[in-house]
Amino acid sequence: MIPILMYHQVDIPAAKGTPFRSLTVHPKRFTSQMRWLKRLGYTGLSMRDLMPYVRGEKQGKVIGLTFDDGYHNVFKNALPVLNELGFTATNYIVSNHLGGTNFWDADNGVPSSTLMNQDEIIQWLEGGHEIGSHTQDHVHLPRIAPAEAKKQITQSKTDLEQLLGTKIDSFCYPYGHKTAEIEQWVADSGYDNATTTARGLALTEDDPFDLPRVNITRSTHIFHFLQKCLTKKEHQKRRR
Repeated sequence: MIPILMYHQVDIPAAKGTPFRSLTVHPKRFTSQMRWLKRLGYTGLSMRDLMPYVRGEKQGKVIGLTFDDGYHNVFKNALPVLNELGFTATNYIVSNHLGGTNFWDADNGVPSSTLMNQDEIIQWLEGGHEIGSHTQDHVHLPRIAPAEAKKQITQSKTDLEQLLGTKIDSFCYPYGHKTAEIEQWVADSGYDNATTTARGLALTEDDPFDLPRVNITRSTHIFHFLQKCLTKKEHQKRRR
């Protein structure tokens, strides 16, 4: 069983009562979490580096590290910590909006937050980390026409590969929304793996295009963090 951690923003959380405030982890808390993993002998890995362990081809004390949406604050606050500890991570990018903002959250009252631009993404890659796709426009894939959904999946991969000169192997379903048909489109597009928002730890027998994750939020204090990462509790909840 391997935990794949799911983060969004790493920054000072917005004021109390702000919608989705929980998805912003304070930089000091993030740093503490990563250092505790290192202290306990774990290595944080991107999805590209993690998949041989998920498949059972390698063995070791590893944990997947993923960041949804590609926020600038992750580049600013998380990247130096990852580099310091020798960890790698995957950042899922919304390919049509490099240097833009999280416009998809605006209707929910979530404060605007800047996304990584091309130069920052290149620096992320140069640090040994991975870029994955989060579609072109952060869409609800099951709610749009099949042809548009396929385009969102395939074109984001093509665009990022051409722009960055690197293979894009990892995909993340926006909002965690998908169907079996959408999973198949992701596989057919040439991706190697895809993550969801379902809670749980990854097993060797899991479908590589339906991988669960462990959600890390603003209020995840260190004891709860270690409990989430290092016990079977999260996976058991998902399997019930």
